[in-house]
Amino acid sequence: MKWTNVLELNAERTITGGAPSRLHHTIGAGADLRIYTAFPHNEHLEPGSDNPEIVDEVSEFRTTYLIDDRWVAGIMTTRMPIDPPLGFGPRPSMSYFLYNEDGRQAIARPFLDEGLEDGEPAECPVQEHPEMPKYQEESRWDDATKSPAHNFYYPFDKFRFFTNESWRETYVHEADGRPRRGSLSALTDAFKQGAEMKVGLEGLCADLGGEGLPHVVFVPCGPGYHHTESKVFSVGTHPTVRVAPSIPMKYESRNWDFGSLFVRTDGFVQYWRRDPYTMEFSKRDMQLALRWFVR
Repeated sequence: MKWTNVLELNAERTITGGAPSRLHHTIGAGADLRIYTAFPHNEHLEPGSDNPEIVDEVSEFRTTYLIDDRWVAGIMTTRMPIDPPLGFGPRPSMSYFLYNEDGRQAIARPFLDEGLEDGEPAECPVQEHPEMPKYQEESRWDDATKSPAHNFYYPFDKFRFFTNESWRETYVHEADGRPRRGSLSALTDAFKQGAEMKVGLEGLCADLGGEGLPHVVFVPCGPGYHHTESKVFSVGTHPTVRVAPSIPMKYESRNWDFGSLFVRTDGFVQYWRRDPYTMEFSKRDMQLALRWFVR
């Protein structure tokens, strides 16, 4: 698969290559997203050490957002804390890093152990980080809960936004299942040939508040099921993270959650939601317009 550098920023977040419009176009067409960054080991991974070597990092963003056709953000949905090159971090959690197209970053960290955090969600004082002077914390939330989050900017030496445009839009339909373009038969034919699948869900996060912006959330699919007589096609998706749509994207109290989706070609979507504060599961049903991609 070919990866193309469609946008590049320097540490001052100045565009040095590509264009945001190219990023918007490729993500809107279902492209995968990976972001390259570079930094000195003793500035970012082990502050104060005598190891100045440059570390290259490339991270995948399995869930991508296109906001109002003019802003892209991606979330690392499978990452746990890592302390390279040694191993995992000290406490089990997810590291839901969120990167915006302008380089601004955020993280939500649901702890997965039996910690005693039971405080109320709330905005918290921004913290200073003298051991990491380049780190610029912008806002902080929910420190006393099981899922603290904060928004920040770390000026990596480079940001390179790579997309893979191997996906092909095959079927798009309205929230009630009426076709908009493409065809269900083209989708199911590709499915029966073993094609990978991805779905774009329009308005998935509308109930989370934010700025009320139109948005599409793109999530890879897992198992699929085609009922050959009733012509019903459904899939389960990979785990995902929902965040209230805004420009830039950011975490705040109660504006995000995480879980998995069951999606059907009549527009029915069931979300198996995990509450970030109680870790309890619940199911939510929706009707959404969907965009289906294969490769």
